[in-house]
Amino acid sequence: MTGPTPSPPRRPLWPLGALAALGLASGAAAQDEVTHRQCSPDGALCFELGTDETVPVYRVLRDGEEVIASSQLGFMLRGAGKWQRGIVLGEASRSSHDETWEQPWGESRLVTDRHNAMRVPMTEQGKTRRTITLAVRVFDNGIGFRYEFPAQPQIDPQLDDVIIDEELTEFTIAGDAEAWWIPGGEWNRYEYLYARTPAREVGTAHTPITFRRADGLHIALHEAALTDYAAYWLQRIDAQRFRTRLAPSSQPWKVRRDAPFATPWRVILIAPDAPGLYAAADIVLNLNEPNRLGEVPYARPQKYVGIWWAMHLDLWSWNAGPKHGATTQHAIDYIDFAAEHGFDSVLIEGWNEGWWSESGRNFQFATAYPDFDMDRVAAYAAERGIEIMGHHETAGNAGLYERQLEEALDYYQRHGVHAVKTGYVADAGVVLREDPDGTEQWEYHDGQFMARHHALVAERAAAHEIAINAHEPIKDTGLRRTWPNLMTREGARGTEYMAWGEPRNPPDHEPTLLFTRMLSGPFDLTPGIVSLEGRGGELLPNTLARQLADYVVIYSPLQMAADLPENYLAAPDALDFIEQVPVDWERTKVLSGEIGQYAVVARQRRGGDDWWICGVNDDDARTVDIDLSFLDPGTRYTIEIWRDGEGGGINGDRFAMVRETREIRGGDRLAIEMLAGGGFAMSLRPRR
Repeated sequence: MTGPTPSPPRRPLWPLGALAALGLASGAAAQDEVTHRQCSPDGALCFELGTDETVPVYRVLRDGEEVIASSQLGFMLRGAGKWQRGIVLGEASRSSHDETWEQPWGESRLVTDRHNAMRVPMTEQGKTRRTITLAVRVFDNGIGFRYEFPAQPQIDPQLDDVIIDEELTEFTIAGDAEAWWIPGGEWNRYEYLYARTPAREVGTAHTPITFRRADGLHIALHEAALTDYAAYWLQRIDAQRFRTRLAPSSQPWKVRRDAPFATPWRVILIAPDAPGLYAAADIVLNLNEPNRLGEVPYARPQKYVGIWWAMHLDLWSWNAGPKHGATTQHAIDYIDFAAEHGFDSVLIEGWNEGWWSESGRNFQFATAYPDFDMDRVAAYAAERGIEIMGHHETAGNAGLYERQLEEALDYYQRHGVHAVKTGYVADAGVVLREDPDGTEQWEYHDGQFMARHHALVAERAAAHEIAINAHEPIKDTGLRRTWPNLMTREGARGTEYMAWGEPRNPPDHEPTLLFTRMLSGPFDLTPGIVSLEGRGGELLPNTLARQLADYVVIYSPLQMAADLPENYLAAPDALDFIEQVPVDWERTKVLSGEIGQYAVVARQRRGGDDWWICGVNDDDARTVDIDLSFLDPGTRYTIEIWRDGEGGGINGDRFAMVRETREIRGGDRLAIEMLAGGGFAMSLRPRR
């Protein structure tokens, strides 16, 4: 596209009966009084705001056609009832923004933020006359909007206290669509396999949720900048009409805030295909506040090994006893392996007192088991040039963790630990905290209390120069831009399910994750199971080449080589790839893919000129055509490929892998076969 295209012609958005309800005359002039439109910089995507029988409603159009049909806005406010009817829209204020900013680490070093913005006050008529402002940002490939609550006596003349029982934001998907989703509010948090159903059969879902219309248009719904507010689940009301349902709290309300404040951004990503949807996810970052921490040299992308997989195989245990994993000697052995093979750090889980107590009531975050000598281990790691990645499991007792947080972080800082994996293993709704009087309260992992908790941990960890890798977390909403020490998190079904899950993660899991969960940010998948064995020796539904491909397809700045050291030594070609592959990137391109079928991703090493291209496949063999036109056509490259070998795939020899070297020019095309459940990994280095 060579320049901005004109906005689609204005047309009546809602029936003239809506105007009559406000006592307005019919005709274009009257329509302008109740309708505001803001379009994207390229003019193709437009957000329209109006009222329908005095209820605020919006819709989203792409090239003049509806993507989101007329959808209501509103709230249930404690002590003040429903804020939804009798609303009059005020004058819109507008602005534009165009900047490119740099991430300290990430999928791409530079991020472009180019949007047009609109703010519209929405005021009730009658006695209360409460005003809520809708802020809207329209990008070329998506929309962000949020509610801003100003301080006003109509809410509470003494405290400006806003109590939200429910948010009534709706999203009506225009055009028949199918959806990829996981259930919201169920016991296993975000750790479910994605269902693929017609949009009309979705129940209550977590976000991101991805839709594909019959005409091929891809739509994803999510949120950005979730702080001091409850996350929302997406509840289907009827047909393809969905409504926000805020995660519950231990209190009768969902959210309580002092005004002024703003809600998180409600995000709609829109793209013509799956690769475009992944590219659109930069919007989530752009809707967050800029970096508050400045330089964060301690938040360093790295590859790590650790005392972890053996516990999932039931060879070792987290708790003390004859099978205890986190012993001094085991830690030293892992440090030696890391130093000899170029890994940066060693994760040590289960070293501290308290495993496994009900609701984590006995955890001591600065007291080691007798068979683990932190002073000796930390000194030995420093001697060998290896970092220790700490671990704070809470068993869902976030209140106890907060009470010990300063002591725990100080303990790690004194021992030279600059990254901590946190954990909140507990069923949904049983995160434990205490009121000031000692009364125990139970919270959801994604309620307002936990949104505040994760922000507190990020802030206090930054003060101790510690990065966070959160497991069993609240979902990612781009806060890593504001707090770049929030480096990665779980929040999906990871590799541990390959050890003992029923079922194991199927081959379509990663091609689905890339276009659903990965729209929200980095995921600590913990790949690299080169033994292809789970508990009891059961084979994984993957190939060896596929395990390597995950290192590029599923992005995390903290990337684990999760298998046992002896298994890596028995698979030298695979280990060589894992030792070489970068973890920080200059640029990222999804070259091709379909949700749940396959994905091919290219990433350029940050500060380098080498590229890494990897592909993952479902259980249908296919050949992918890789277009290298994004490379300099005058440059010759040496490419090294790790791919499924003859007779391989999950129905054959899963370990069959070919490692080969070729030469190619930028601009060429390359065909690679991926077998069932397989994949490939590839490095491209310019010839000198």
